[in-house]
Amino acid sequence: MRRVLIGMLLSIIAVYFLIVVAATLFQRRLIYLPTVLPAAVADRAATENGLVAWRNGKGDIIGWKLPSTQPRIANVLVVHGNAGSATDRDYFARPIHDAAAVDVYILEYPGYGARAGSPSMTSFLAAADEAFALLPATEPVYVVGESLGSGVATYLANRQGSRVAGLALFMPYDNLASVAQAGMPFLPVSLVFRERFTPDKWLEQYRGPIKVVLAGADRVIPSRFGQRLYDGYAGPKELQVVPGAGHNDVAGQSAAWWKTVFSFWERNMASSVSDVR
Repeated sequence: MRRVLIGMLLSIIAVYFLIVVAATLFQRRLIYLPTVLPAAVADRAATENGLVAWRNGKGDIIGWKLPSTQPRIANVLVVHGNAGSATDRDYFARPIHDAAAVDVYILEYPGYGARAGSPSMTSFLAAADEAFALLPATEPVYVVGESLGSGVATYLANRQGSRVAGLALFMPYDNLASVAQAGMPFLPVSLVFRERFTPDKWLEQYRGPIKVVLAGADRVIPSRFGQRLYDGYAGPKELQVVPGAGHNDVAGQSAAWWKTVFSFWERNMASSVSDVR
């Protein structure tokens, strides 16, 4: 009986070890859920939503743009969540565009849509740095982060300081490793997790205005993680919790709603914040 029990224990340990190894090797496939599109399909989808190509200095498409129809007063950069692609974020672009005289830019991540590359935290942050450097420097820049993209948004706030005049974060989190640990409590996430988006750390020196929107019944990123980020932030902030809402239920807001966000941003525009790092 003792040998049987020892054999069973060793088998359980072996299976657990294999699960940990698999989670370590394939974690990016578990985190990132891109929609990959042929270039012609991406262009057609963007055109249907009124978007035009946003290109870098090499002529490569790095995202999509919805230009203002009025004299521009600011620019808004949208960094979307981990599923889909930039072409289907018209629920951000259109109401923001209609709320103020702004150009709206939607960053496409490497490996998403028709953009080459592979999804990872490193590639996301590099793409964000490149994109931000291409934005006009003559007007304020506001950054909108959705879900996983909240990490990218807060990274830019840390890197760019007062150039990020304000943030809007939908379904954010304080630390992605903590979210992963809650979803997989049987794994040693702190040891094997590589995609370490850390909004709580990246916002330590930032003092611009932040609007936070949480889904009360979010099962993907439980609202407690966004609440932690909000509670720990020392700058001007506003919180909206939508009771009973799921993860995909709160990002689509009206132009009237976005007008109130612009008003909040403008009243508290970033001025005394972290230096560019």
